[in-house]
Amino acid sequence: MARILTALAAGLVFGLGLALAGMTDPARVLGFLDLAGAWDPSLAFVMGAGVIVTFIGYRLVFARGRPLLAASFQVPTRRDIDLNLVGGAALFGIGWGLAGYCPGPALSSLVGGDLRVLYLVLAMVAGMLVVRLARAKG
Repeated sequence: MARILTALAAGLVFGLGLALAGMTDPARVLGFLDLAGAWDPSLAFVMGAGVIVTFIGYRLVFARGRPLLAASFQVPTRRDIDLNLVGGAALFGIGWGLAGYCPGPALSSLVGGDLRVLYLVLAMVAGMLVVRLARAKG
């Protein structure tokens, strides 16, 4: 139960941070991607702040030796780049550029009650289910 509550609290803090930074507004994201037009650099500052916090936070967490709520850290070990990774990254980028949302801001924006965001999240979940089914079938 503590792990679920901790994950919920982390998700709420993440969503609140995205909302406070204005990243739940797709116009900001699309403005960042519009290099030839009215470029909005605010997303770069948010990403930079996230990288700095993550850099410091990982060093503090891994200095503990083990996590508070698990027996060991679970860190990805794969370092290769395959077609699935490149294809998934391309689909993510295309969807992000078309909608102005990546998954975190989309989920955070559900609170606003905009049906377009709900449709986006449903499409995202459907895509994840399709991939899961395709992988299960081999």
